[in-house]
Amino acid sequence: MSLPVNAQDGWTLQYDASLQALNTFHVAARAQRLVHVHDPACLPQVLALPEVADGPLLVLGSGSNVLLSTDQVPGTVLVFANTTVEIIEHRQDHALVRAGAGASWHGLVVESLQQGLSGLENLALIPGTVGAAPIQNIGAYGVQVGEFIQTVEAWDQQAAQWVRLDAEQCAFGYRDSVFKQEPDRYLITAVELRLPLLHHLRMDYAGIAEELTAQGVELPAAVDVANAIIAIRRRKLPDPDVLGNAGSFFKNPQLPLEQVELLQQHFPQLPVFPADREDHRKLSAAWMIEHCGWKAYREGDAGVSPAHALVLVNHGQATGAELLALARQISASVLETFGVPIEPEPRLIGAQW
Repeated sequence: MSLPVNAQDGWTLQYDASLQALNTFHVAARAQRLVHVHDPACLPQVLALPEVADGPLLVLGSGSNVLLSTDQVPGTVLVFANTTVEIIEHRQDHALVRAGAGASWHGLVVESLQQGLSGLENLALIPGTVGAAPIQNIGAYGVQVGEFIQTVEAWDQQAAQWVRLDAEQCAFGYRDSVFKQEPDRYLITAVELRLPLLHHLRMDYAGIAEELTAQGVELPAAVDVANAIIAIRRRKLPDPDVLGNAGSFFKNPQLPLEQVELLQQHFPQLPVFPADREDHRKLSAAWMIEHCGWKAYREGDAGVSPAHALVLVNHGQATGAELLALARQISASVLETFGVPIEPEPRLIGAQW
């Protein structure tokens, strides 16, 4: 049983705590210690606790982008519970929005749209917290959050000091950032985003224009694009509260153009998209996985969504190890068929890919 053993202004500590409600796969893992930090100013004090300082540290948001591959997570799991969202600067053409690391990402998107701001509409309904967003440089429907992040506030464990990193220092790439490259260095406590009042809407991604037409929208605003994407995502992706999942499990691989052209000779229906580099193209991992016959596959309680081949699901009692084993089978199958390696998008806890 997990009981609060210490409570101070701004943080609480529990031992032997269940993490089942703190990961969207709903894997029944447990933490040796679990700390909730409500006031980030207390973070140095929490990190200095002997029981925290002497072991590994894992920061969890809503657990929407992790796979707990082990039943027992050693050391300390830290959850930020600061959820404030506020506009800290108004300008003629944009506003600066500051959000605590514990705030809901989708909640931030909704709040920004209600304030007449745009930019985040394509990122609606992505599960997780604001603090997790810069780590993966979350993206969807042709937009990445790094385009709008102005500053990330974090505790630098290496330097033992507070830092404010601008977008360039964050080194954003496709599902990548300095926070992912140095996973044990920065503890993100807040994010500041520069959001425009007027913004060129990105509606060229597959399905958006069709959904807007189906909803009878002729002159879409940012909120209309968000509503269209919410409808699309709800059709494609299972609700984690109903069927455990972490959204898209595999990243779309990016390959040199020559290799892609060769693949298209053998697989002319393979969807291809622009990539971060001009001489590369992005391939649809979902199409390749479905082509290999994995869509709707199930082995025990570990399976693949019948609605989207990119989504691994927990039908009830699957362990993290079972889900990881299935992911490895899928990856090996795609490699054998296409000669293309695919990698997981969620962070693996307790295992290496």
